[in-house]
Amino acid sequence: MARLFRRPSAGPPLVDQLLLSGARAASGPLAHAAELERHVLALTVSDPEVDSERLLTARLLAAVGRLHEHGWQPADLLHVVGRAWTQRVQRLAAAVLAQEAVTTHAAVRAPEAWVAQLADLGPDHGPDVVSAWHRREDLDPGDAWRDGLRLLGQLSQLPRVDPLLPPPSEWGRSARPTVIRTAAPEPKVLARVRALLAKAESTDFPEEADALTAKAQDLMTRHAIDEAVLHAGEPAAGGVLARRVHVSNPYASAKVQLLDAVGRVNEVRVVWTDAFGTATVVGHPTDLDTVELVFTSLLVQATRALADAARTQSAKSFRRAFLLAYAIRIGERLEQARAHARGDAERTYGAALVPVLAERSEAVDAAFTTMFPALRAPRRTRVDAQGWNAGRAAADRADLGR
Repeated sequence: MARLFRRPSAGPPLVDQLLLSGARAASGPLAHAAELERHVLALTVSDPEVDSERLLTARLLAAVGRLHEHGWQPADLLHVVGRAWTQRVQRLAAAVLAQEAVTTHAAVRAPEAWVAQLADLGPDHGPDVVSAWHRREDLDPGDAWRDGLRLLGQLSQLPRVDPLLPPPSEWGRSARPTVIRTAAPEPKVLARVRALLAKAESTDFPEEADALTAKAQDLMTRHAIDEAVLHAGEPAAGGVLARRVHVSNPYASAKVQLLDAVGRVNEVRVVWTDAFGTATVVGHPTDLDTVELVFTSLLVQATRALADAARTQSAKSFRRAFLLAYAIRIGERLEQARAHARGDAERTYGAALVPVLAERSEAVDAAFTTMFPALRAPRRTRVDAQGWNAGRAAADRADLGR
Protein backbone atom coordinates (compact mmCIF):
# COMPACT_ATOMS: atom_id res chain seq x y z
CA MET A 1 0.00 0.00 0.00
CA ALA A 2 1.40 3.29 -1.06
CA ARG A 3 2.09 5.87 1.59
CA LEU A 4 0.37 9.23 1.25
CA PHE A 5 2.37 12.37 1.94
CA ARG A 6 0.46 15.55 2.84
CA ARG A 7 1.95 19.01 2.52
CA PRO A 8 1.84 20.85 5.87
CA SER A 9 -0.89 23.48 5.97
CA ALA A 10 0.11 27.10 5.94
CA GLY A 11 -0.80 27.95 9.51
CA PRO A 12 -0.96 31.42 11.04
CA PRO A 13 2.80 31.73 11.78
CA LEU A 14 3.67 31.22 8.11
CA VAL A 15 0.97 33.60 6.90
CA ASP A 16 2.04 36.22 9.42
CA GLN A 17 5.64 35.96 8.26
CA LEU A 18 4.50 36.32 4.66
CA LEU A 19 2.59 39.47 5.65
CA LEU A 20 5.61 41.09 7.23
CA SER A 21 8.05 40.30 4.42
CA GLY A 22 5.42 41.06 1.76
CA ALA A 23 4.72 44.46 3.32
CA ARG A 24 8.43 45.25 3.20
CA ALA A 25 8.51 44.30 -0.47
CA ALA A 26 5.41 46.40 -1.20
CA SER A 27 6.92 49.49 0.41
CA GLY A 28 10.26 49.15 -1.31
CA PRO A 29 11.44 50.36 -4.71
CA LEU A 30 10.28 48.95 -8.02
CA ALA A 31 13.07 46.41 -7.87
CA HIS A 32 11.04 44.56 -5.21
CA ALA A 33 8.00 44.14 -7.45
CA ALA A 34 8.88 40.54 -8.29
CA GLU A 35 9.35 39.74 -4.59
CA LEU A 36 5.96 41.26 -3.83
CA GLU A 37 4.31 39.06 -6.44
CA ARG A 38 5.94 35.96 -4.93
CA HIS A 39 4.41 36.84 -1.58
CA VAL A 40 1.03 37.54 -3.14
CA LEU A 41 1.08 34.11 -4.79
CA ALA A 42 2.10 32.40 -1.57
CA LEU A 43 -0.65 34.12 0.41
CA THR A 44 -3.24 33.33 -2.23
CA VAL A 45 -2.34 29.64 -2.09
CA SER A 46 -2.21 29.63 1.71
CA ASP A 47 -5.45 31.57 2.25
CA PRO A 48 -7.60 31.91 -0.89
CA GLU A 49 -10.47 33.24 1.24
CA VAL A 50 -8.27 36.27 2.09
CA ASP A 51 -7.47 36.91 5.74
CA SER A 52 -9.65 34.15 7.11
CA GLU A 53 -7.60 34.22 10.34
CA ARG A 54 -7.78 38.06 10.57
CA LEU A 55 -3.98 38.25 10.70
CA LEU A 56 -3.74 41.07 8.15
CA THR A 57 -6.60 42.87 9.89
CA ALA A 58 -4.73 42.64 13.19
CA ARG A 59 -1.54 43.97 11.60
CA LEU A 60 -3.38 46.90 9.98
CA LEU A 61 -5.20 47.79 13.19
CA ALA A 62 -1.93 47.70 15.12
CA ALA A 63 -0.26 49.94 12.53
CA VAL A 64 -3.11 52.46 12.68
CA GLY A 65 -3.06 52.44 16.48
CA ARG A 66 0.66 53.11 16.50
CA LEU A 67 0.30 55.97 14.00
CA HIS A 68 -2.48 57.56 16.04
CA GLU A 69 -0.08 57.64 18.99
CA HIS A 70 2.56 59.19 16.70
CA GLY A 71 0.44 62.20 15.73
CA TRP A 72 -1.58 60.92 12.78
CA GLN A 73 -5.32 61.60 12.75
CA PRO A 74 -7.86 59.54 10.73
CA ALA A 75 -8.20 62.17 7.99
CA ASP A 76 -4.40 62.41 7.67
CA LEU A 77 -4.03 58.68 7.07
CA LEU A 78 -6.90 58.57 4.60
CA HIS A 79 -5.28 61.43 2.69
CA VAL A 80 -1.77 59.96 2.42
CA VAL A 81 -3.14 56.56 1.40
CA GLY A 82 -5.23 58.21 -1.30
CA ARG A 83 -2.16 60.01 -2.63
CA ALA A 84 -0.18 56.78 -2.93
CA TRP A 85 -2.72 54.18 -4.05
CA THR A 86 -6.08 53.68 -5.73
CA GLN A 87 -9.46 54.49 -4.23
CA ARG A 88 -9.88 50.77 -3.60
CA VAL A 89 -6.92 50.74 -1.22
CA GLN A 90 -8.21 53.96 0.32
CA ARG A 91 -11.53 52.25 1.02
CA LEU A 92 -9.67 49.46 2.80
CA ALA A 93 -7.87 52.08 4.89
CA ALA A 94 -11.21 53.70 5.73
CA ALA A 95 -12.57 50.32 6.87
CA VAL A 96 -9.55 49.76 9.10
CA LEU A 97 -9.86 53.24 10.60
CA ALA A 98 -13.58 52.72 11.24
CA GLN A 99 -12.93 49.46 13.08
CA GLU A 100 -10.09 51.01 15.06
CA ALA A 101 -12.47 53.79 16.13
CA VAL A 102 -14.86 51.13 17.43
CA THR A 103 -12.17 49.38 19.47
CA THR A 104 -11.05 52.68 21.06
CA HIS A 105 -14.63 53.95 21.60
CA ALA A 106 -13.66 57.11 19.78
CA ALA A 107 -17.26 58.26 19.33
CA VAL A 108 -17.58 58.97 23.05
CA ARG A 109 -13.95 59.48 24.08
CA ALA A 110 -12.14 61.31 21.30
CA PRO A 111 -11.94 65.11 20.88
CA GLU A 112 -14.77 66.52 18.79
CA ALA A 113 -12.42 67.39 15.93
CA TRP A 114 -11.36 63.74 15.82
CA VAL A 115 -14.94 62.46 15.91
CA ALA A 116 -15.87 64.78 13.02
CA GLN A 117 -13.29 63.01 10.85
CA LEU A 118 -14.87 59.62 11.50
CA ALA A 119 -17.99 60.60 9.55
CA ASP A 120 -15.99 60.48 6.30
CA LEU A 121 -14.91 56.88 6.88
CA GLY A 122 -18.28 55.30 6.23
CA PRO A 123 -19.90 52.60 8.38
CA ASP A 124 -18.02 49.98 10.36
CA HIS A 125 -18.46 46.53 8.79
CA GLY A 126 -17.36 44.48 11.76
CA PRO A 127 -14.12 42.84 12.90
CA ASP A 128 -13.51 40.91 9.64
CA VAL A 129 -12.17 44.09 8.05
CA VAL A 130 -10.06 42.74 5.20
CA SER A 131 -12.25 39.79 4.25
CA ALA A 132 -15.41 41.94 4.36
CA TRP A 133 -13.71 44.55 2.18
CA HIS A 134 -12.58 41.78 -0.18
CA ARG A 135 -16.16 40.61 -0.61
CA ARG A 136 -17.58 44.11 -1.06
CA GLU A 137 -15.02 44.92 -3.73
CA ASP A 138 -15.58 41.53 -5.43
CA LEU A 139 -11.85 41.10 -5.93
CA ASP A 140 -9.66 38.27 -7.09
CA PRO A 141 -7.77 36.95 -4.02
CA GLY A 142 -4.44 37.95 -5.52
CA ASP A 143 -5.58 41.55 -6.03
CA ALA A 144 -6.93 41.69 -2.48
CA TRP A 145 -3.71 40.39 -0.94
CA ARG A 146 -1.63 42.75 -3.09
CA ASP A 147 -3.65 45.80 -1.98
CA GLY A 148 -3.52 44.69 1.64
CA LEU A 149 0.27 44.33 1.54
CA ARG A 150 0.63 47.74 -0.09
CA LEU A 151 -1.43 49.37 2.63
CA LEU A 152 0.41 47.57 5.42
CA GLY A 153 3.74 48.48 3.87
CA GLN A 154 2.87 52.16 3.63
CA LEU A 155 1.46 52.38 7.16
CA SER A 156 4.55 50.63 8.52
CA GLN A 157 6.85 53.22 6.95
CA LEU A 158 5.14 56.47 8.02
CA PRO A 159 7.19 58.50 10.53
CA ARG A 160 6.04 60.52 13.51
CA VAL A 161 4.33 63.85 12.85
CA ASP A 162 3.55 66.79 15.11
CA PRO A 163 0.60 65.85 17.35
CA LEU A 164 -2.24 68.36 16.98
CA LEU A 165 -4.84 66.43 19.01
CA PRO A 166 -4.50 64.07 22.00
CA PRO A 167 -3.96 60.43 20.89
CA PRO A 168 -6.23 57.60 22.07
CA SER A 169 -3.98 56.83 25.06
CA GLU A 170 -4.75 60.31 26.44
CA TRP A 171 -8.51 60.32 25.96
CA GLY A 172 -9.27 59.06 29.48
CA ARG A 173 -11.40 56.15 30.59
CA SER A 174 -14.86 57.70 30.46
CA ALA A 175 -16.89 60.19 28.46
CA ARG A 176 -15.30 63.02 26.52
CA PRO A 177 -14.26 65.96 28.74
CA THR A 178 -15.98 69.31 28.58
CA VAL A 179 -14.97 71.24 25.48
CA ILE A 180 -13.23 74.56 26.04
CA ARG A 181 -14.72 77.52 24.21
CA THR A 182 -12.97 77.95 20.89
CA ALA A 183 -14.52 81.22 19.67
CA ALA A 184 -15.75 79.55 16.48
CA PRO A 185 -17.93 81.64 14.17
CA GLU A 186 -21.56 81.88 15.17
CA PRO A 187 -23.83 79.64 13.07
CA LYS A 188 -25.52 82.62 11.38
CA VAL A 189 -22.19 84.16 10.37
CA LEU A 190 -20.86 80.83 9.14
CA ALA A 191 -24.06 80.17 7.20
CA ARG A 192 -23.85 83.55 5.47
CA VAL A 193 -20.21 82.97 4.55
CA ARG A 194 -20.94 79.51 3.18
CA ALA A 195 -23.80 80.90 1.12
CA LEU A 196 -21.60 83.64 -0.34
CA LEU A 197 -18.86 81.19 -1.23
CA ALA A 198 -21.33 78.72 -2.73
CA LYS A 199 -22.62 81.48 -5.02
CA ALA A 200 -19.05 82.38 -5.94
CA GLU A 201 -18.34 78.78 -6.94
CA SER A 202 -21.51 78.43 -9.02
CA THR A 203 -21.47 81.65 -11.02
CA ASP A 204 -20.00 81.75 -14.52
CA PHE A 205 -18.91 85.39 -14.15
CA PRO A 206 -15.41 85.84 -12.63
CA GLU A 207 -16.12 89.39 -11.46
CA GLU A 208 -19.20 88.27 -9.55
CA ALA A 209 -17.39 85.26 -8.07
CA ASP A 210 -14.55 87.34 -6.74
CA ALA A 211 -16.83 90.08 -5.42
CA LEU A 212 -18.73 87.43 -3.47
CA THR A 213 -15.47 85.98 -2.15
CA ALA A 214 -14.36 89.44 -1.06
CA LYS A 215 -17.64 89.94 0.73
CA ALA A 216 -17.16 86.63 2.57
CA GLN A 217 -13.63 87.67 3.60
CA ASP A 218 -14.94 91.05 4.75
CA LEU A 219 -17.66 89.40 6.83
CA MET A 220 -15.31 86.90 8.49
CA THR A 221 -12.72 89.61 9.24
CA ARG A 222 -15.37 91.72 10.95
CA HIS A 223 -16.53 88.72 12.97
CA ALA A 224 -12.96 87.87 14.02
CA ILE A 225 -12.39 91.45 15.17
CA ASP A 226 -15.64 91.50 17.13
CA GLU A 227 -14.63 88.23 18.84
CA ALA A 228 -11.18 89.61 19.65
CA VAL A 229 -12.61 92.74 21.26
CA LEU A 230 -15.27 90.77 23.13
CA HIS A 231 -12.64 88.51 24.72
CA ALA A 232 -9.92 91.16 25.03
CA GLY A 233 -9.38 90.44 28.73
CA GLU A 234 -8.59 86.76 28.18
CA PRO A 235 -5.11 85.40 27.41
CA ALA A 236 -4.75 85.39 23.62
CA ALA A 237 -2.24 82.54 23.66
CA GLY A 238 -4.79 80.12 25.09
CA GLY A 239 -6.96 80.35 21.99
CA VAL A 240 -4.31 79.45 19.40
CA LEU A 241 -4.82 76.08 17.72
CA ALA A 242 -3.24 74.05 14.94
CA ARG A 243 -4.98 72.00 12.26
CA ARG A 244 -3.94 70.10 9.19
CA VAL A 245 -5.25 70.91 5.72
CA HIS A 246 -4.93 68.26 3.02
CA VAL A 247 -4.00 69.41 -0.49
CA SER A 248 -4.53 66.98 -3.35
CA ASN A 249 -2.50 66.44 -6.49
CA PRO A 250 -1.87 67.56 -9.15
CA TYR A 251 0.18 70.70 -8.47
CA ALA A 252 -0.23 70.44 -4.69
CA SER A 253 2.85 72.54 -4.01
CA ALA A 254 1.42 75.31 -6.19
CA LYS A 255 -2.06 75.04 -4.66
CA VAL A 256 -0.67 75.43 -1.16
CA GLN A 257 0.55 78.89 -2.20
CA LEU A 258 -3.12 79.84 -2.41
CA LEU A 259 -3.63 78.50 1.12
CA ASP A 260 -0.67 80.53 2.32
CA ALA A 261 -2.02 83.68 0.64
CA VAL A 262 -5.37 83.28 2.39
CA GLY A 263 -3.58 82.47 5.64
CA ARG A 264 -1.46 85.63 5.56
CA VAL A 265 -4.55 87.77 5.17
CA ASN A 266 -6.18 86.12 8.19
CA GLU A 267 -3.24 86.02 10.62
CA VAL A 268 -2.73 82.29 10.12
CA ARG A 269 0.72 80.73 9.70
CA VAL A 270 1.17 77.85 7.25
CA VAL A 271 3.78 75.06 7.13
CA TRP A 272 3.85 72.75 4.11
CA THR A 273 4.95 69.10 4.24
CA ASP A 274 5.37 68.14 0.62
CA ALA A 275 5.98 64.42 1.23
CA PHE A 276 2.47 63.97 2.63
CA GLY A 277 0.58 66.74 0.83
CA THR A 278 -0.42 68.30 4.15
CA ALA A 279 -0.24 71.84 5.47
CA THR A 280 -0.30 72.67 9.16
CA VAL A 281 -2.14 75.93 9.85
CA VAL A 282 -1.73 77.77 13.14
CA GLY A 283 -4.03 80.52 14.36
CA HIS A 284 -7.14 81.41 16.32
CA PRO A 285 -10.17 79.18 15.70
CA THR A 286 -12.22 81.88 13.96
CA ASP A 287 -9.32 82.66 11.63
CA LEU A 288 -8.69 78.97 10.93
CA ASP A 289 -12.34 78.51 9.97
CA THR A 290 -12.08 81.50 7.64
CA VAL A 291 -8.94 80.16 5.97
CA GLU A 292 -10.38 76.69 5.39
CA LEU A 293 -13.65 78.04 3.99
CA VAL A 294 -12.13 80.68 1.71
CA PHE A 295 -9.29 78.43 0.53
CA THR A 296 -11.67 75.62 -0.39
CA SER A 297 -13.86 77.99 -2.37
CA LEU A 298 -10.97 79.76 -4.10
CA LEU A 299 -9.45 76.42 -5.06
CA VAL A 300 -12.67 75.56 -6.90
CA GLN A 301 -12.60 78.93 -8.64
CA ALA A 302 -8.88 78.69 -9.46
CA THR A 303 -9.32 75.21 -10.93
CA ARG A 304 -12.13 76.47 -13.15
CA ALA A 305 -10.10 79.51 -14.25
CA LEU A 306 -7.12 77.26 -15.00
CA ALA A 307 -9.27 74.93 -17.10
CA ASP A 308 -10.39 77.90 -19.21
CA ALA A 309 -6.88 79.32 -19.57
CA ALA A 310 -5.25 75.96 -20.33
CA ARG A 311 -7.40 75.09 -23.33
CA THR A 312 -4.55 76.21 -25.56
CA GLN A 313 -1.73 75.60 -23.07
CA SER A 314 -1.52 72.07 -21.73
CA ALA A 315 2.09 72.18 -20.43
CA LYS A 316 2.55 71.38 -16.75
CA SER A 317 4.85 74.37 -16.35
CA PHE A 318 2.06 76.66 -17.59
CA ARG A 319 -0.46 75.23 -15.13
CA ARG A 320 1.89 75.44 -12.19
CA ALA A 321 2.86 79.03 -12.98
CA PHE A 322 -0.81 79.94 -13.43
CA LEU A 323 -1.70 78.69 -9.95
CA LEU A 324 1.27 80.43 -8.35
CA ALA A 325 0.45 83.78 -9.93
CA TYR A 326 -3.25 83.38 -9.19
CA ALA A 327 -2.46 82.76 -5.51
CA ILE A 328 -0.27 85.82 -5.15
CA ARG A 329 -2.69 88.13 -6.91
CA ILE A 330 -5.72 86.83 -5.01
CA GLY A 331 -3.79 87.38 -1.78
CA GLU A 332 -3.32 91.01 -2.73
CA ARG A 333 -7.02 91.37 -3.46
CA LEU A 334 -8.09 89.71 -0.23
CA GLU A 335 -5.79 92.04 1.66
CA GLN A 336 -7.82 94.94 0.28
CA ALA A 337 -11.00 93.36 1.63
CA ARG A 338 -9.40 92.88 5.05
CA ALA A 339 -8.13 96.47 5.10
CA HIS A 340 -11.65 97.72 4.39
CA ALA A 341 -13.10 95.65 7.25
CA ARG A 342 -10.39 96.78 9.66
CA GLY A 343 -10.93 100.39 8.71
CA ASP A 344 -14.59 100.10 9.65
CA ALA A 345 -13.64 98.34 12.90
CA GLU A 346 -11.17 101.07 13.85
CA ARG A 347 -13.88 103.67 13.45
CA THR A 348 -16.13 101.58 15.69
CA TYR A 349 -13.68 100.62 18.46
CA GLY A 350 -11.14 103.41 18.22
CA ALA A 351 -7.59 103.14 19.55
CA ALA A 352 -8.47 100.15 21.74
CA LEU A 353 -8.45 97.89 18.70
CA VAL A 354 -4.73 98.16 17.93
CA PRO A 355 -3.34 96.46 21.07
CA VAL A 356 -6.01 93.76 20.89
CA LEU A 357 -5.08 92.76 17.33
CA ALA A 358 -1.38 93.04 18.11
CA GLU A 359 -1.74 90.66 21.06
CA ARG A 360 -3.59 88.13 18.91
CA SER A 361 -0.91 88.26 16.23
CA GLU A 362 1.91 87.91 18.77
CA ALA A 363 0.18 84.92 20.35
CA VAL A 364 0.01 83.17 16.98
CA ASP A 365 3.68 83.93 16.27
CA ALA A 366 4.73 82.59 19.67
CA ALA A 367 2.75 79.36 19.28
CA PHE A 368 4.03 78.89 15.75
CA THR A 369 7.66 79.34 16.79
CA THR A 370 7.22 76.87 19.64
CA MET A 371 5.73 74.23 17.33
CA PHE A 372 8.19 74.79 14.48
CA PRO A 373 11.49 76.15 15.84
CA ALA A 374 13.48 75.20 12.73
CA LEU A 375 11.91 75.62 9.31
CA ARG A 376 13.42 75.64 5.84
CA ALA A 377 12.26 78.19 3.31
CA PRO A 378 11.10 76.72 -0.02
CA ARG A 379 13.57 76.83 -2.85
CA ARG A 380 12.85 79.42 -5.52
CA THR A 381 12.28 78.01 -8.99
CA ARG A 382 11.71 79.42 -12.45
CA VAL A 383 8.13 79.55 -13.68
CA ASP A 384 6.50 79.65 -17.08
CA ALA A 385 6.04 83.32 -18.09
CA GLN A 386 2.84 82.73 -20.05
CA GLY A 387 1.28 80.79 -17.20
CA TRP A 388 2.31 83.48 -14.72
CA ASN A 389 0.80 86.27 -16.77
CA ALA A 390 -2.38 84.29 -17.39
CA GLY A 391 -2.75 83.57 -13.68
CA ARG A 392 -2.38 87.22 -12.70
CA ALA A 393 -4.78 88.24 -15.44
CA ALA A 394 -7.36 85.77 -14.15
CA ALA A 395 -7.01 87.21 -10.65
CA ASP A 396 -6.98 90.79 -11.94
CA ARG A 397 -10.39 90.28 -13.48
CA ALA A 398 -11.67 90.00 -9.93
CA ASP A 399 -12.99 93.02 -8.13
CA LEU A 400 -11.97 91.94 -4.62
CA GLY A 401 -12.93 94.77 -2.33
CA ARG A 402 -14.26 98.23 -2.44
